[in-house]
Amino acid sequence: MMFLEPGRLVLLALPTLAAIAYLVGIRRRERYAIRFSNLELIDKVAPEHPGWRRHAPAAALLAGLVVLALAVARPATAVQVPREQATVTLAIDVSLSMEADDIDPTRIDAAREAAHAFLDLAPEELRVGIVAFSGTATALLPPTTDRVLARAAIDGLTLGEGTAIGEGLIAAVDLMTLDTATGPEEPSADEGTPDDPARAIVVLSDGETTMGRPDVEGASAAAEAGIPVSTISFGTPSGQVIIDGEVIPVPVNEGALQEVATTTGGEFFKAATADELQSILDDVGSRVGFEEEEREITDWFAGAGLALTLLAAAGSLLWFSRIP
Repeated sequence: MMFLEPGRLVLLALPTLAAIAYLVGIRRRERYAIRFSNLELIDKVAPEHPGWRRHAPAAALLAGLVVLALAVARPATAVQVPREQATVTLAIDVSLSMEADDIDPTRIDAAREAAHAFLDLAPEELRVGIVAFSGTATALLPPTTDRVLARAAIDGLTLGEGTAIGEGLIAAVDLMTLDTATGPEEPSADEGTPDDPARAIVVLSDGETTMGRPDVEGASAAAEAGIPVSTISFGTPSGQVIIDGEVIPVPVNEGALQEVATTTGGEFFKAATADELQSILDDVGSRVGFEEEEREITDWFAGAGLALTLLAAAGSLLWFSRIP
């Protein structure tokens, strides 16, 4: 919690002084009572003492004054609100190795399911683009909030030979750069840095680059555009596929994917299962699709302070037939 007018917190001195005055008054009354009263007679005349009720109204009143003083300082709290122009491009590996069934039912089917669930959970304002890459890269869908088009692009993914992560990265950067130039207003160059992830690329891949430009070239293009790239190592070391009757091992290359993330200011994740993949996509969507905003909660404090003050008055009237 924060205060928009912190200088006004000096008003807390007032209830503090009131509390001190109340304690001093109690001590003085006790001294006078002992000096001038017959304690045995008092116990016979009034055997029941108010006890804690004697101080409860005053305590409630002081608490109400403290809360009202805080309200004057305009308290605020940070809340998560959807960004209006956040963009995520999913760069999905569609090489033949995605047929491996070490992730049930297969890697490519699990990727489709996770991407659909990501669209379900992402804020409506989040714009999503789709790039597919195998030996070459293809921009299937420019960033859009149209979930029907995004789902169609995901369902239409087809596998091909080779893996070109570098090409996929460059295609994703070009897609988002073109979108910035011709589409809705995007963050300025100063705002589009890895520290302000209003735009991001997520690479889902299970292998290493075998064709096209190297990963480092694609990562450098993303870094220069100020677009962080989060990479997901998708699959297990024991993955394998059968091509033309031949069993071919298709283990992941975690080191290469981690290097891409490090170069661009993104994050590297491991997803050995479909559930882990979905959790990662949800996390990326939350960080990119939402931002923190200060929301003033003065009304809450003012209401609480008023309630405490009324409670003090009610307690005093009920127990002592007077307002403190």
